[in-house]
Amino acid sequence: MTELEKYDKNGNGVLDPDELALIELEDRRLRIQDEDQNRNSIRAMAWFALLGLLLYPIGILACDLLGLATAAQLIADIAPTYFASIAVLVSAFFGASAIKRKEG
Repeated sequence: MTELEKYDKNGNGVLDPDELALIELEDRRLRIQDEDQNRNSIRAMAWFALLGLLLYPIGILACDLLGLATAAQLIADIAPTYFASIAVLVSAFFGASAIKRKEG
């Protein structure tokens, strides 16, 4: 079944106005669904980044309490790089999303 046959409800080989309205409605539904998934992705990324930022110091503390001083020091040494990377990643994603939203 071709795309035309799928939307051509009366089978005349021509898309009538009501059939075109059905296509537009389906397109709008798919766009809304995509936007919803995009918002969910942004929300999940923000929570993941927040949890990472909160759990990172706890990981350092846990290593220190377990007597893994070298591991704690190594993790602490890369902390500034980790925090900066997460901040850049999140800000770039939100910035790109804002630019895309502004253009559209």
